[in-house]
Amino acid sequence: MNPIFLIIGLVVVIGLVVVAVVFVRGSGSTDKATQDRLNRFVSDFEPAAIEQVAEQGSQKSTSKFTQDIDKAIEGRSFARKIQTELARANLTITVTEYILLIIISIVGTAALAFFIYKQNLVLTLAGGVLGFFLPRFYIGFRKSKRLKAFNDQLGDTITLMANGLRSGYSLLMAMEAVGSEMPSPISEEFSRVVREVSLGVPTDRAMNNLHRRIPSDDLELMITAININHEVGGNLSEILEIIGGVIRERVRIQGEIKTLTAQGMMSGYVISFLPIVLGLLLFAMNQEYLGRMIFPGETQPCGWIMVGVGLIMIGLGFAAIMKVVKIEV
Repeated sequence: MNPIFLIIGLVVVIGLVVVAVVFVRGSGSTDKATQDRLNRFVSDFEPAAIEQVAEQGSQKSTSKFTQDIDKAIEGRSFARKIQTELARANLTITVTEYILLIIISIVGTAALAFFIYKQNLVLTLAGGVLGFFLPRFYIGFRKSKRLKAFNDQLGDTITLMANGLRSGYSLLMAMEAVGSEMPSPISEEFSRVVREVSLGVPTDRAMNNLHRRIPSDDLELMITAININHEVGGNLSEILEIIGGVIRERVRIQGEIKTLTAQGMMSGYVISFLPIVLGLLLFAMNQEYLGRMIFPGETQPCGWIMVGVGLIMIGLGFAAIMKVVKIEV
């Protein structure tokens, strides 16, 4: 492989990333910080579209091009779904900006594959497909990381709320104490709930908005207990203390299980992805060596059959390993 092609490909990808950052953020305004604060205060009044009001308010900090597209796709089902995913990943970008990033990722990875694999059309298309999924992988990673951090903090948070209620705080004051004393991300979410309730949003809707942003089973248990307490009354501090103890115990058991199954999970990732990575590297270094199997000709489809069967078996093995090592608590 000619190193000049590799350097050119890397320069193209870096240039596309720089253009993406400059273009999608558009012309910044001096009141961007104020707008961001107001967006956090007024969002989630409409439960069917998370962050819709926030995105409308933040359009002053984006380009006119993205504003026009946002208005055109506003209210559509796919746009609401993307808004929900962005809110769960805590990304402050609009739907149009996310779509533009996907397009740039497709073009960048396809160009990189085009230069690395010496203008091979099939692998260039495969690089474009990979670029389509890269932003999705990143959002999924942020979502899972944020959800795990939230669940790890939830047990102590509920105990803090229970102690506050026992000392005479109201529920809103207890959540405000969580927002000021606990670390991120749980402090951000509870502070947002407090702001929504202060602006007139009903408590049950504010809590449901919280659960929509953080789809946690433990959080749903806490919200259910709070909503039931508002309907029938009772000792909420005692209920929250019991729920907090259950959640802390579950987190402890999950940590032990994760430690015991870490080796098996890592083995699954290595065994599954090592053949694919080695195959791509070998093909990049010497296309003639693997080209006879991948491109054997119309009369010899054996190579494609071997690759297809191998990928299917790798996928089945990976699924089986993940099924064994993932234990629900």
